[in-house]
Amino acid sequence: MKLLMQGGRVSNRLFYLSIPPNIFVEAVKCASSSASSGNGWTRVIVEKPFGRDSGSSAVLTKSLKQYLTEDQIFRIDHYLGKELVENLSVLRFANLIFEPLWTRQYIRNVQIIFSEDFGTEGRGGYFDNYGIIRDIMQNHLLQILALFAMETPVSLDAEDIRNEKVKVLRSMRPLRLEDVVIGQYKSHSKGGVTYPSYTDDKTVPKDSLTPTFAAAALFIDNARWDGVPFLMKAGKALHNKGAEIRVQFRHVPGNLYNRNFGTDLDRATNELVIRVQPDEAIFLKINNKVPGLGMRLDRSNLNLHYAARYSKEIPDAYERLLLDAIEGERRLFIRSDELDAAWALFTPVLKELEEKKIIPESYPYGSRGPVGAHYLA
Repeated sequence: MKLLMQGGRVSNRLFYLSIPPNIFVEAVKCASSSASSGNGWTRVIVEKPFGRDSGSSAVLTKSLKQYLTEDQIFRIDHYLGKELVENLSVLRFANLIFEPLWTRQYIRNVQIIFSEDFGTEGRGGYFDNYGIIRDIMQNHLLQILALFAMETPVSLDAEDIRNEKVKVLRSMRPLRLEDVVIGQYKSHSKGGVTYPSYTDDKTVPKDSLTPTFAAAALFIDNARWDGVPFLMKAGKALHNKGAEIRVQFRHVPGNLYNRNFGTDLDRATNELVIRVQPDEAIFLKINNKVPGLGMRLDRSNLNLHYAARYSKEIPDAYERLLLDAIEGERRLFIRSDELDAAWALFTPVLKELEEKKIIPESYPYGSRGPVGAHYLA
């Protein structure tokens, strides 16, 4: 798609490459030589996948830079344009109550979860070449993690924010095979309806080992996050559809009310939940006394429900990102060194999974995923 903007003597051009990755470079070459602006700016939006591993990503970046500068390349990840993801830095840096708690001293673990309640539905031919780790975790979820965990940037300038994200990615401990659980959905009957397995998709090889579910425990080796597991989960054909960030805080030391919670101390744990989609919301789980003469405790939610609080429709993520590209705002786009650091984290474990032909754990269509994922970290 080409957007041509003409105003006076200046014409700017924005190209959106929503095309197969094997023709990215050829399309950019043609656009650069035959359709670039002579007196305005020329920019190119590139959709994922940005390669399959560190090597192919580096080749793609090098090839694109034969015809474009880094400032002309806008690598789009639509999750960065979602309202609740963009609100992460506001929640943290504009509210005094959260930033002091954003540390290993108070946070026990962070869960970043993506789930779809449907399978590949005939799209398996494309998906089978990539799998859930490349399709969702290495980009969408890792970008959310970087935004969540980064240090306070010098300013809201794009380069300052992206510098901090790169620092987080480079501080991450190498991902090991034992830190990862993979799964593949199998056929399941429920309510008189039989749902297909992944390999029932006619576009998928019958012996495919491509994961449709993955969970990983990641660690950031820096002073703020040392020892805190970041649990990343993504899967297809699960029990619900959604994306959320769950921040579980530590137990209250010497809690006076422990006996009111019994042996299940996790019931007393505060939790901040940021629901990215659908039905966007932010809620904080707190403990409170149930009204009455006795001392009975309950868990309640302090809830910011976006649909109830704001009557204005939330802009589509692509709408926001396209506008940013036109305005030259790069804050929500991925820089090449950011991409390199992301692939450096996942490439070794992807290579090991494929070389050792690790068999994914089966899970029923419509379930919560493989049992093994519940024991991770």
